[in-house]
Amino acid sequence: MSSDARAVGHPLIVCVDFGSTFTKAALVDVERGLLVATASHRTTVDTDVLEGWVGCLADLVRTEPRAQSAPVRACSSAGGGLRIAVVGNEELVTSEAGRRVALSSGGHVVAVVSGGLDEAGLAALTQARVDVVLLVGGTDGGDTDSVRRSAATLAAATWTGPVVVAGNVDARDEVAGLLGAAGTPHVLADNVVPQIGVLAPASARTAIREVFLRHVIGGKHLSRSGDFAAMVRGATPDVVLTGVELLARGVDAAHPGAGDVVVVDVGGATTDVPSVVEVDPEESRLSRQVVATTPVTRTVEGDLGMRWSAVTTIEQGVRDGLVDEAEAEGLRTAARRRGADPALVPAEMTERALDARIASVAVAVALRRHAGRSQVVFGPDGRVVERTGKDLRAISVLVGSGGVLRHSDHPEGILGGPGGPSGPGVGWQLPESPRLIVDRDCVLAAAGLLAVDHPRAAYALLGALR
Repeated sequence: MSSDARAVGHPLIVCVDFGSTFTKAALVDVERGLLVATASHRTTVDTDVLEGWVGCLADLVRTEPRAQSAPVRACSSAGGGLRIAVVGNEELVTSEAGRRVALSSGGHVVAVVSGGLDEAGLAALTQARVDVVLLVGGTDGGDTDSVRRSAATLAAATWTGPVVVAGNVDARDEVAGLLGAAGTPHVLADNVVPQIGVLAPASARTAIREVFLRHVIGGKHLSRSGDFAAMVRGATPDVVLTGVELLARGVDAAHPGAGDVVVVDVGGATTDVPSVVEVDPEESRLSRQVVATTPVTRTVEGDLGMRWSAVTTIEQGVRDGLVDEAEAEGLRTAARRRGADPALVPAEMTERALDARIASVAVAVALRRHAGRSQVVFGPDGRVVERTGKDLRAISVLVGSGGVLRHSDHPEGILGGPGGPSGPGVGWQLPESPRLIVDRDCVLAAAGLLAVDHPRAAYALLGALR
């Protein structure tokens, strides 16, 4: 627990992040935008998720007794977070657009089905243990068959999970009728691809958030009390992305943002990379072949992490040339030990160094996947530079998040040292000279929770990251 200021007489709000491993709480003076105290406790999904919260609250109350009666706002990725399946038409347009929207909504995309939903696709959704289906397909005024057939397949299977419908609006009434008659809960949103060349994620993001709160939180049975569902305002990655947007863009002219921002959050099972990077309008349009970049982007790497995914992290590092054979076997052994014991907390210097090295590989690979690369290709007009992914070379701020970075004495070695984003590789559009900052007090989640109703307080909380 840490304390920065007492807030006697000032209004307080407790912001809570129910993480997959740890529950973190922050007591915030929302009048002055001050972090009064923080606390953390193991997330108690094995019993009742609120037990960890009670432990956090007890720590906060010891610093500031008024925390006991302060309002609470929470986000959650406990119990595996939000698992989304995307069902679309064209693999490289509507399905890919749906995938990107799902990621920016705080979900872990566990299945993508293209060409409409059939029995094989339905089996894939069941096997992936999907929380939410995002149903997309067709531009407005265009194809209606794909999204209608997919809805009919879900209805015939009496699909019980929630569905967000964000395809051709001309098919919306019929799709709603099919799902409604089958008793399938659903929310209607605007088309994520209303026309070729346009990606419109806002309405679907809002609908996914609504479905998460209404259907998913209670459905995971993480607590016997209704208090948990009443506390939660969104999925943690979605809330954090709101905090990243505020950090990058600010509130107004008097409260400017930090510019282009990338965050790397290294967890036990996944490494998330949310970013807000303003793009050239000419590069922000969809084509029939690809989905171009958008300013707000999030990628989730399910094979990169510190514990459950440690083994695949090292193997990917070897394949990418970030880990040479001289150190590979030692890192493999360390990774296997961490995979077998996800609760391992390194105490000795050697074990901490191994943790840092695994994290540096996860950061490097995750940033490469998020950024893509540029390369010279030959076409009818001669040599041209072809870029894929998101160009991060000129970003202003690179923020590190996750326990391994918060507890590191030398986080720059993880974010930007050997094996980090400046590691070997030609053409990668990686950060060249950003300011390296660590979110040691987990304020991105707290700022995201406060951004709508208390934007100035949220902005002030992010001061240490600007």
